[in-house]
Amino acid sequence: MGAILKGMSRVRWHELTHAYGSAQDVPGRLSRVAWGDTRTSVDALSDLGLWLGELAVFDATVAAVPFLWDLAVTDSVTSRPGVIELLQAILEHGNPPQTTVVHAAHQAVLSGSGTVSVLVSDEDPAVRAAARDLAAVIDSHACEACRPT
Repeated sequence: MGAILKGMSRVRWHELTHAYGSAQDVPGRLSRVAWGDTRTSVDALSDLGLWLGELAVFDATVAAVPFLWDLAVTDSVTSRPGVIELLQAILEHGNPPQTTVVHAAHQAVLSGSGTVSVLVSDEDPAVRAAARDLAAVIDSHACEACRPT
């Protein structure tokens, strides 16, 4: 694993789950997003979207978010706007029976708000647009799982 996915091998992915079961394939998909050509990266990101955030969030989502933030700010990643859109999807989705997981996933995304501030000034217009959309969702985030008790 390269520097942008540093620490990914320490995550016990095989013990985590995503929308379709074991998360053991998540590191491979994250690596394809990081170092793949455009088609490979987009295909891997599509899988990650289905697994981690477009349907609901899971414990694997929580583990993956820091790596998604790394990918979002790495210029060599060809699908950075899609990575930012996945972060937004994670923040917009939940998993009602697992409010603790939802809270953790959302907090992981919200913790990158400083990174979004940098991305809204990125030289890539698609990255800037995706970052502005994510910033708006972060600013208005008020889901049931994240409300103070």
